[in-house]
Amino acid sequence: MKKNTFYFRYSIWMLILILTVGCSDSFLDVKPTDKITGDALFSSQEGIDAYLANLYRQIPIEDFNATPEALNYNPGDANNAGRYPIIFTDNAIGSENSSISPLGANDYNYWESGYRFNKEINLLKDVIGNLTSVSEEVKRNLMGQVYFMKAYNYYALAKRYGGVSLITDTQDFLNVEGLYVPRSTEEETWDYVMAVCDSAAVYLDQDPDPKRRKATKWVALALKSRAALHAASVAKFWDKYEFTGKAVDNGLVGMPESAADKYYAQCIQACEEIIKSGNFSLYKQNPANPNEATENYRLIFEDPNNALEEAIFIKGFNEIGAGYGSNQDNWGNPNQTRGAWPHPGRFNPTLELIDEYERYDNPGKSSPIVTTKDGVVNDYSGYNARKEYLEFDDPQDIFEGKDARMFATVIVPNSIWKDTKIIIQAGYIQPDGKAVIMADERMDVNGKMYYTFGASDPALYSGFSTFGGNMTRTGFGFKKFLNSSYTPRLGWNFSTTDWIDFRYPEVLLDYAEAVLESGQGDPVLAAEGLNLIRKRAAHKTDIPLTIENVLRERRLELVYENKRYWDLLRRRNYHEIFTQRERKALMPVLDLRTMKYIFVRTNVPRGGQVTFNPSWYYKPIPGVGVSGLIQNPHY
Repeated sequence: MKKNTFYFRYSIWMLILILTVGCSDSFLDVKPTDKITGDALFSSQEGIDAYLANLYRQIPIEDFNATPEALNYNPGDANNAGRYPIIFTDNAIGSENSSISPLGANDYNYWESGYRFNKEINLLKDVIGNLTSVSEEVKRNLMGQVYFMKAYNYYALAKRYGGVSLITDTQDFLNVEGLYVPRSTEEETWDYVMAVCDSAAVYLDQDPDPKRRKATKWVALALKSRAALHAASVAKFWDKYEFTGKAVDNGLVGMPESAADKYYAQCIQACEEIIKSGNFSLYKQNPANPNEATENYRLIFEDPNNALEEAIFIKGFNEIGAGYGSNQDNWGNPNQTRGAWPHPGRFNPTLELIDEYERYDNPGKSSPIVTTKDGVVNDYSGYNARKEYLEFDDPQDIFEGKDARMFATVIVPNSIWKDTKIIIQAGYIQPDGKAVIMADERMDVNGKMYYTFGASDPALYSGFSTFGGNMTRTGFGFKKFLNSSYTPRLGWNFSTTDWIDFRYPEVLLDYAEAVLESGQGDPVLAAEGLNLIRKRAAHKTDIPLTIENVLRERRLELVYENKRYWDLLRRRNYHEIFTQRERKALMPVLDLRTMKYIFVRTNVPRGGQVTFNPSWYYKPIPGVGVSGLIQNPHY
């Protein structure tokens, strides 16, 4: 195995902290009389479940509480608002935060957490072989859990850091030199992830868990599919940005393009096993109409337990408070349904996302919102009195015919959410033709008062005002995952909506992408999966299997499931998409001359330009001055 000459050295105090304090807390320590033995702990299913629950909690699942800096991050403070992966992409922006830098005020990295977790996994691995109180079948499944958690952990490390130190067994604290494990190459690291996924698939239960809460063979294969696609993309698109430095020279970051095909092949193999097993299908595959398709799609995320045929692996939330629940419902609800919560409306879907959704009368193509009679959709200079704007009686009318999933994902102006009409308005045109936009004013017209933001008081509207940072500044509100029966409360992390970590449509889309990028696999099966997803969204026309169609479907079907951030990273086009980039908004404006609505395509107010720094394709490794590890490029 190719190694660099520098070694993985924690500082002495960090060693003591991790290895001695960590050991004293471990259930798996044996011999001392003041600690529970492995046999005693694993003598009952309750004991096994309790220990595994503690480890499952540490699996680096990127759920509601994931940020680019942290996982399982849900403290009780307002500073973590708007730092979630969705607003670092072209799919959304924060109501106050415009930055896309992953190295922000809540700076954190997964390196230390990943190796602490790896140590606990290795301790479990050590004790399994010596258990006498459980059957061989139980021991086999426990070993499968070890492999699954190890694979997930090293996947999380590899996609952030490239090549990392592979610590496969418990280290002897007294053997100081043995603690110094150098970084493996990035290719060796991804090969290790693939191999451990395979071991997990062999050892884990072969039947899906009925509640989708435990790792089984199928969860391991879904993980392999996701990880292999990531690795293949990094290899194929590595040369889109030229990294230099010692980490590159030693192969610690980057892989030869020739490696891509082996990872695509492994992605294809894992996907085909899942698809051909018949264990999974799409929830409510054949809706009667787009309205039904909208509600079906929404219900999947309001309560994933509605859609167990589609869910492969679910992370459950059943306790509230910091460190337990999530704050998704509080952050996400529009201002008008804020309840007692003081910081709503933090996630603002962008016009770019809305433009990406198709219309049913133009299948297979993105359908940008047309606002003017000339049909121009690339002018973001703001309101222009010389333009001929299309007019609408109701702001919702401009979105008629759009993909059903859009209406389950975002709140459009004047739509109903929780029995409330969500008013999103940016201004009005006075009877004299003067435009008043993004200013809090009012005007009497024929004895009736009109307001630039659509209502008289900030509590009665949800858009464009700067009041409290609580209003959308894109023209759209967030809906996906929100619970229609939950009223935001004054307090932190009261949401207990479960998170689907692996969903069958992701597997279908992984497969389609891998087939197209590699020329391997079955294109007929890939096209079938692509169009099954579309038909569940009430599309009737099949579209061809092209990379453009697959990537568009991936973006829309998996939107806000924390995939877009990593898709832009793995395909190495983040820096191409975000170079002095301003995200876009759609402003509804009431024309008081005609009492109809017009729409203005514009840059997001108070947004500004943002640029992705290519060094962010890899995270910095902490403590290299002490450990002697080679730092990643450009840090």
